[in-house]
Amino acid sequence: MTSPNRTKHNTIKGLLLIAVFFMALFPFIFISETEVEVSEADVSDKPKKVTVEQPKHNVDLPNFIAIADINTRKQQFFDFLKPAIDAENTKLAKLRAQLIDISNTLSSPQTLSAEQQLSLTNLAKIYKVEITADAAVLSQQLLLKVDQIPRELVLVQAANESAWGSSRFARIGLNFFGMWCFKKGCGLVPNGRDSGRNHEVAAFDSLEQMVSRYFHNINTHPAYDLFRTIREQLRDNNLELRPDVLATGLLPYSERGMDYVVEINTMLRHNHRFIKV
Repeated sequence: MTSPNRTKHNTIKGLLLIAVFFMALFPFIFISETEVEVSEADVSDKPKKVTVEQPKHNVDLPNFIAIADINTRKQQFFDFLKPAIDAENTKLAKLRAQLIDISNTLSSPQTLSAEQQLSLTNLAKIYKVEITADAAVLSQQLLLKVDQIPRELVLVQAANESAWGSSRFARIGLNFFGMWCFKKGCGLVPNGRDSGRNHEVAAFDSLEQMVSRYFHNINTHPAYDLFRTIREQLRDNNLELRPDVLATGLLPYSERGMDYVVEINTMLRHNHRFIKV
């Protein structure tokens, strides 16, 4: 008889193998949502006029780089972001509970109330799911997308993408995840952006807006289908949403691919004590 622990181990191992297979089969899906800041070479002896960029937000952002003690800096960084991340996960948990109620109603002799039907339609629009006549199918497709992302994984990604809150995009644009936008003036133009490119690194007005955009990106963008599939499999097997396992689904987040995932998992291990406080 196979033990429950053995079954869980095999499930997680299987998910990781799926992720590696996905990477090998679809290398073209890798997208870069972050931009490496490149300094322009000094080509003149004349002094250059330095323009100081003003923040595009009114958030009282801590000066993380000025905190000399590394452990203190890490703790303050995580503590700064935790409330917004927890609030978003709480919101998603409530929406998911509503969807589960709808799904249970659909599998019973009862019919959906007008309020439930409206909720289903609205969520389909928000989460980019095609509205079909089959409400049961629609509710299952939404359950794949309307779900939480472990706080630990979000925090570590924010630390990685923003250089612990010290990057230009974090300080000026309140963007801790390197997310892009494509409307002129929607954010900050990356230094060294290739000619002909029109993307900017998005700027946000609040932490809540920034975190909400990150969650929506992971929960809806086609590049993160694998992430959502892994999460669904963990749910189906009554396993916790382990950040190290889910990190494998973030292969497309960076052109570095597996090296990026390894770095995220290394950061998860090294910063566990700060995140759990």
